[in-house]
Amino acid sequence: MQLDDLYRRVIMDHYKNPRNRGTFDNDAVTVNLNNPTCGDRISLQLLLKDGIVQEAKYTGEGCSISMSSASMMTDAVKGKSMEQALDLADRFSSLMKGEEVDFDDYEDLEALSGVNKFPARIKCATLAWNALRKGIDEEDNVQ
Repeated sequence: MQLDDLYRRVIMDHYKNPRNRGTFDNDAVTVNLNNPTCGDRISLQLLLKDGIVQEAKYTGEGCSISMSSASMMTDAVKGKSMEQALDLADRFSSLMKGEEVDFDDYEDLEALSGVNKFPARIKCATLAWNALRKGIDEEDNVQ
């Protein structure tokens, strides 16, 4: 099996079997973003306590890239400090620029490495990550 085939399977698995899809009933930081160029939209909810991303969930609609990226992101940041989550977002941005990045703490993210070959799809892949940054920034401004 070629690496591209493996990556495609990981992306489709997250798209067809999304992790952390849903909403919280309690007070969560909520960020709503959309990508007007293609219609992707996400509502990200973060439970942040003592500087830690306790839980993350999302709802939304979009292409397989945006929804898979949201599934992977919510999985990857749970239990991480806000600083670690932002570092992960920075590394993901580097991946989207075509840079070599190691995600040994959550290898599924590497499946999105081929997105950088399609510039129009980068916004799809980064939508959830931009919501994460905005949510953490809003939490930091409240404290």
